[in-house]
Amino acid sequence: MIGGNGCARRYRLEHRTTYAYTAGVSSSYGRAYLTPRDFPGQRLLAHDIHIDPAPSDRSVGSDAYGNVTSYFHVTAEHRSLVITGDSLVEVDAPDRVRSGPAVEPWEKTRPTRANGPLAVEFALDLYPPEITSEVVAYAAESLTPGRPLLDAVAELNSRIYADFTYESGSTTVSTRVADVFEARSGVCQDFARIGVACLRSHGLAARYVSGYLATDPPPGKERMVGVDATHAWSAVWVPSIDQHDRTGRWIDVDPTNDQFGDERYITVAWGRDYADVPPLRGIIYTDAKQSTITVSVDVSRVEV
Repeated sequence: MIGGNGCARRYRLEHRTTYAYTAGVSSSYGRAYLTPRDFPGQRLLAHDIHIDPAPSDRSVGSDAYGNVTSYFHVTAEHRSLVITGDSLVEVDAPDRVRSGPAVEPWEKTRPTRANGPLAVEFALDLYPPEITSEVVAYAAESLTPGRPLLDAVAELNSRIYADFTYESGSTTVSTRVADVFEARSGVCQDFARIGVACLRSHGLAARYVSGYLATDPPPGKERMVGVDATHAWSAVWVPSIDQHDRTGRWIDVDPTNDQFGDERYITVAWGRDYADVPPLRGIIYTDAKQSTITVSVDVSRVEV
């Protein structure tokens, strides 16, 4: 079952990244995905990015998927660089899905140019390919012929949760899906990518979602993995009930915590893969032999 019909939740977010270098940096170029998205079900009420030292040039744009991107260039020599994203976001509880394409056989929810032209891209494999024979076989255990989509996705989600161990530091952002399958361990980014690859292996549209997970657990629930850090999950696309609407809808799925997304999930950006939406990426000019990066994330609930 997906979400509920509770009231909206409001969150204050602080995402701080500190780079420290063993020698001076003469120039630093960066691109940040730190601005939460604004879309039906989530409202961005306030946002700012603070950079220290102050950049000599900065701009804000949007990528091919509508994510907000922030660019900056720091020209003052520095041995540390601190980027802090501050946001105020309001998130609605998603409606529960009880009818329509999401509960029909999963084969009927594959995107086509007719029912979902913008979703077709998300059914394609990456390059280099991530869909192996092992991925296809693993997904097939849940995506059995004629099974309702949500039932199949829920079981796939639960199997990834049970079969793979959350182990911080066991992978990097460049670790391949096949390597995670072999090691049977990883972090939320890896489990999201496994979910995406499994869904795509059978022609379904799936996207990678980057964001945050609120730290306060619901009554009676244990504290969830992925709190106080950036989080990642997958989303599966389903066609619209209205045949004239070719947008469809996306349903968030979190294999790290074995659940569908709800009002505790704050979306920052989405794409086909992690490489499309890293929180920060850049180039520096320096003679430093070593550097360190420290990331802290605070998600605090604000009473509406």
